[in-house]
Amino acid sequence: MSSRKSLQDEVLLKESVFIVGRVCSIEGRKVKIKVNKDKNLSHLSYNGEIVKNVSVGSYIKIVKGFVEIIGKVEGEFVTKEKVFNEDYKKEELKIARYLEVSLFGHFDGSNFRQGVKEMPLIDNECYLLGKKEFNRLHQFYKTNEATIEIGSLSEEPSQRIMLSIRKLFANHIGIFGNTGSGKSNTLAKIYSEFLKKIESVADVQKKANFLLIDFSGEYARKECLTESKKIYNLSTGKKLIDIKDEEKFPINERDLIDLELISILANATEKTQKPFISRALELYKRVQKEAEMDPGVAADLNYFKNLIKKKIREILKMSDKEKSYLLIDYLKIILIDESESNDVDFMDTIDWNNKNHHFMPRGGDSRDLTDAEIEATTLMQSVDSYAFPKDLLTKIIHFLYLQIILDVYQDRAQNEHIAPAINKLKSKRKDIDKVLNTKFSVDDPYKDYPLVVLNLDDVNLDMKKVIPLLIVKKKYNEHKRKKDAGRKDSSFLNIIIDEAHNILSDASFREAESWKDYRLETFEEIIKEGRKYGVFLTIASQRPYDISPTIISQLHNYFIHRLINENDIKAIEKTVAYLDKLSFESIPVLPVGSCFVAGLASDIPIKVDVEVLPPEEQPRSSTINLDDLFFGVQ
Repeated sequence: MSSRKSLQDEVLLKESVFIVGRVCSIEGRKVKIKVNKDKNLSHLSYNGEIVKNVSVGSYIKIVKGFVEIIGKVEGEFVTKEKVFNEDYKKEELKIARYLEVSLFGHFDGSNFRQGVKEMPLIDNECYLLGKKEFNRLHQFYKTNEATIEIGSLSEEPSQRIMLSIRKLFANHIGIFGNTGSGKSNTLAKIYSEFLKKIESVADVQKKANFLLIDFSGEYARKECLTESKKIYNLSTGKKLIDIKDEEKFPINERDLIDLELISILANATEKTQKPFISRALELYKRVQKEAEMDPGVAADLNYFKNLIKKKIREILKMSDKEKSYLLIDYLKIILIDESESNDVDFMDTIDWNNKNHHFMPRGGDSRDLTDAEIEATTLMQSVDSYAFPKDLLTKIIHFLYLQIILDVYQDRAQNEHIAPAINKLKSKRKDIDKVLNTKFSVDDPYKDYPLVVLNLDDVNLDMKKVIPLLIVKKKYNEHKRKKDAGRKDSSFLNIIIDEAHNILSDASFREAESWKDYRLETFEEIIKEGRKYGVFLTIASQRPYDISPTIISQLHNYFIHRLINENDIKAIEKTVAYLDKLSFESIPVLPVGSCFVAGLASDIPIKVDVEVLPPEEQPRSSTINLDDLFFGVQ
């Protein structure tokens, strides 16, 4: 009997200490609580321990019968009591303190659930959360779920924050913050923890692929993220001869033979040049089909050479000198290897008869060329020694030249309308050759490593937009094809883009609208449809305002560091439904390393101090120490 009474006394004592006040007003999810007179101190004492009293940012439990409703204190105010007994002389008793609380969830047994199950009633009692309840509120995973630890709760450093791997990484992630706010450390921390968790999994590279697009070279150091990674230090600043094939990112034929991509690389006009490129690619596919129908021999090459020979026979019987010489110049581009001398004279055995307007034998009479003489020309003989270029883009350019020969000959296109598109593509070929291995025997970059890092620090601005798009589209299409084919070997693909405003901006003035639309449509498709194919996107940026609102709005988990610019804060506010007003107002004053975590991975928005990685595992993003630089001060 005495033990039961002792337990009852303890419960009553706890209730008397932890009870804060009572509900006095309800307006939708906004509730006002009148605080008890004895709960206006900053701290309370319970069982010899100091308990932090309720304040702005604290959590409140409202008890309605057997239902426990959870809310967050967003503000407070005081008023003077209208009815007051003058016999009591304490001035503080004249003051009534009120809390403004926003409801966001409830306890369901031992688990916290988002959403308000029931609304409270006037005069319901309100309590501080006990330690166990506080822990339950911040447990964002089920007992059997794999987790990663990212840091500690800012307001309660003893509370470690664990996030479910499934809820975090099987969704799209956004990490935002100004330079120096800790954004890069957060990205590195969550993926370092994830990669450590899965590194012991058998054949992990077959089950999970990670592609990190690094515009500034921050993640290219050996121990950053994981040592089990393949780094491609791409460069357009070096000479092509100094770059080995294995240093370039490998890409296959199917990924490059894309009408939209080639059209945009060539800055092709919609009504004239793009249809021409479409015809050239159809010709390419037709030639490739010949090879598929007759494997074991160079059927595609022979088909291509026969097309050229047929056209030479027609050109050498033309009566239009200007057009015929133009077409021969195009044939010369195809037939002469650029690495060799360009002084081959295709006209050494023939000449033009200006009087009768036809080709004739050189040094002979003015008659037309015979079929035998055409076959004996240097032009025709050069076709026999022709071989496809080793790199794919040059091969495509050769098909474009063959197509322009076909079109101009048939008066289907005019040279001055089509040639600029080919020249534009040729101007980008050298840069693409420096960063992409388009040769036909290339290895899968994920064969031995789950993580591939593309270091674009030494890549020019044009290629910084082209290369990520090409490679991301390649990987996304591979996963789509596997899913569409019903294959069981489909794997998880996580595309990580640091400094994402470089590629996801919708306000670029350096590119044509068609290119910008294609670029954004590609990434918007991934973020809207990628989940179905096991493809997820993580973006980190210091300028969320510059990123397409469609992409920002489709993210599921947010790590929001300090943001100063009003437009950046508004961009987040428009799209992030998880954060409360108080949290938004705190964004500009967040300390370095602290961020708000909100979304599906955390049941409630929380402010977390993300754990700083060891120096050797950190990205190269730290601010230079001027004391050390100039004065030798450590």
